[in-house]
Amino acid sequence: MKFLCYHRDRPGSMTLRDELLEAHWSYMDRYATEMIARGPTLAEDGTATGSLHILDLPDPAAARTFAFDEPNYQAGVYRDVLVRRWRNTLGRTMWEFPGGRAGGNRYLVLGLGAGEPADLAVPADPDELIAYGPLLSDDGSTWLGTAALVRADGPDRARTILTPDRYAVIEVHDWRFGGRV
Repeated sequence: MKFLCYHRDRPGSMTLRDELLEAHWSYMDRYATEMIARGPTLAEDGTATGSLHILDLPDPAAARTFAFDEPNYQAGVYRDVLVRRWRNTLGRTMWEFPGGRAGGNRYLVLGLGAGEPADLAVPADPDELIAYGPLLSDDGSTWLGTAALVRADGPDRARTILTPDRYAVIEVHDWRFGGRV
């Protein structure tokens, strides 16, 4: 089962986040084979605002353990955590993205659902998609939204990957490939 975990930083936690960087990476190293995508979300000035991880884990309990045992979460860096089952409609990891790690602006686009499922199929022009798929309930039966990692000219262009009137909210966050280089 695939899961998306998005930890949002608590305001004023950057110093603590920096102090815990090696602990965070060491924790993530334990999940290297399960990782589909990972990386920080960023403010305009480059300051981290959150941390995204998409993983293949056995069940919802394992996803919650991953999310809540994470050192930054345990130390209070994060203000909240979104954990959702996710379907990998591209069938690849971020490391298999033909566009590579560098070049262009990259974004995390989260559409939180309201009503009938939307954007279940891969968009017609998938060349700029790093990851894409629906957010689902723990048992996979209920659509809760859609999440994408996309390379785009800007946040407004990234937002167009989702159908606007089908979501309660669409969030667009600057994002970059994470992990050890």
